[in-house]
Amino acid sequence: MSFDVTAAAYLSFMGRFSEPLAGLFADWSGVRPGQRALDVGSGAGALTEQLVERLGAAAVAAIDPSESFVEAMKQRLPAVDVRLAGAERLPFEAEEFDVVLAQLVIHLIPDAQAAVREMARVTRRGGLVAACVWDHAGDRGPLATFWQAVHDLDPDEPGESSMPGTSDGDLGRLFVEAGLSGVESSSLTVTRQYESFDDWWQPYLLGVGPAGGYVSRLSTDERAALRARCAELVPAGSFDVSALAWCARGVV
Repeated sequence: MSFDVTAAAYLSFMGRFSEPLAGLFADWSGVRPGQRALDVGSGAGALTEQLVERLGAAAVAAIDPSESFVEAMKQRLPAVDVRLAGAERLPFEAEEFDVVLAQLVIHLIPDAQAAVREMARVTRRGGLVAACVWDHAGDRGPLATFWQAVHDLDPDEPGESSMPGTSDGDLGRLFVEAGLSGVESSSLTVTRQYESFDDWWQPYLLGVGPAGGYVSRLSTDERAALRARCAELVPAGSFDVSALAWCARGVV
C-alpha cells in the first residue's frame, strides 16, 4: 500500500468521501469549543480542517507519517501544530488533549492496538478517544465495487476486508482492549455522485492506498481487464455511491 503521494492525489481519490465524513465524525465525537484536539493520521486534512472550524487553529494538532501530506497540511493550515510521526509513537506528552480522533486510518496502521493505546495516553483523564473506518469487510465502503471486481479476477487478493476496524464491532473491541471505558459504537454514511465511469475509475490510477497500489502493480493487460470488469459493475451515466464507516468512541 502507498500514501507516498501528493495531497492532491489523495483528495481526488478519497476526498469526496472523507471531507463530508469529517463533519459527521466530528459531530458524533462531541467536539466542542474549549477543547484541545489531536487528529491522528490527518492525511490531506479533512478532519483537521473541521477541528479548526470548531476549536480554532491554536487548539488543534495533527500527525501523519507521510511527508508530502504533512507539508501540504502546513501550507493549508499554517497555524496548526502538524508533525511528521506514526500513530504508534505520538510525539506528545501524556494527557495533552481533551479529544483524540483518527479518521480512516486505524486499519492501515501496522499495530492498531498500539496506536489506540497511544491515543489514550495523550488524552486527559475523562477525555475522549474516537475513530472511524470504512466498512470494507461488509462491502459497504466507497471501494466496494472496485474490490468486488478485483476478487472476480483475482480471488486470492486479500484487499482491505481483513484489516482491523473494517467489520462491525472491530473498533469497539480495540477500544475495550486498550482500556477505554464507556465504549460506544455506531456508523456514519455519506453519499457522493460520480458523473461517469471515467470519473469513478481515474482516481484508482493515482497509486493511493491499498487499492491504488494494487492497480499500479498490474500489467497493462491485467489493468485493462480490471477496468473492463469494473465497467460491467458500475451503472451507466451518472450514479451515486453510498459509503458506510464504522465508528467507536471511549473515555480515558
